[in-house]
Amino acid sequence: MIIRTMESEDYDQVYELWSSIKGFGIYSLEDSRQSIEKFIKRNSGLSVVAEDKGRIVGTILSGHDGRRAFFYHVCVAAGCRQQGLGHQMALEAMKRLKEEGISKVSLVAFKSNAVGNEFWKKAGWIFREDLNYYNFDLIEENIVKFVQ
Repeated sequence: MIIRTMESEDYDQVYELWSSIKGFGIYSLEDSRQSIEKFIKRNSGLSVVAEDKGRIVGTILSGHDGRRAFFYHVCVAAGCRQQGLGHQMALEAMKRLKEEGISKVSLVAFKSNAVGNEFWKKAGWIFREDLNYYNFDLIEENIVKFVQ
């Protein structure tokens, strides 16, 4: 298994992986090929995938605003969990962010995502209870579909 930079050409396999993760939220606009390619280009070299025998089995979209970073769509294929893959991907993405001078990274995990929340707690991430997270949809057509 290798951890490498996510490329635009990976989109089909990445989307297929996201579509296989129970409870995963996929947005119609934000997660389109065009939007993901734009994100990868803007945050060149920061997003990673885990690949096993030519098949993508893990992803982290990683980007920053010059001050702080954010992880999006962190996932590992169900059959590849409990092998340290998520931890390895997170460490690699954090290393890349440090090299850019970024000192803090955050992420959002749905409350219903028991597997993800347990993973981040065990990995030493701090659960914040002192803030509220807000969204405002600028484009109403950006519909989220949760994988069943």
